[in-house]
Amino acid sequence: MFTIVVYDINVKRTARVMRICKKYLEHVQKSVFEGSITEAKLNKLKKELFRAIVKDEDSIIIYKFETLKYSSKEVIGLYKEKNNYF
Repeated sequence: MFTIVVYDINVKRTARVMRICKKYLEHVQKSVFEGSITEAKLNKLKKELFRAIVKDEDSIIIYKFETLKYSSKEVIGLYKEKNNYF
């Protein structure tokens, strides 16, 4: 499935959360990762992220798409795209 992860993390934990996300997804902006991932790997990613954050201070949002058939992406400005999912 295609997944987008966005986060708003305390600066003390940003580097750790970024390293975790980079293991599973492509880094597309400062706090945004995207890519295709299996359900099993997504579960591993979520467990690692859960252990890395403080729930009362940090926020992570995960968008999951079973299909990209009706989706599109528009980028305004600089975008370093490694994979073309759309």
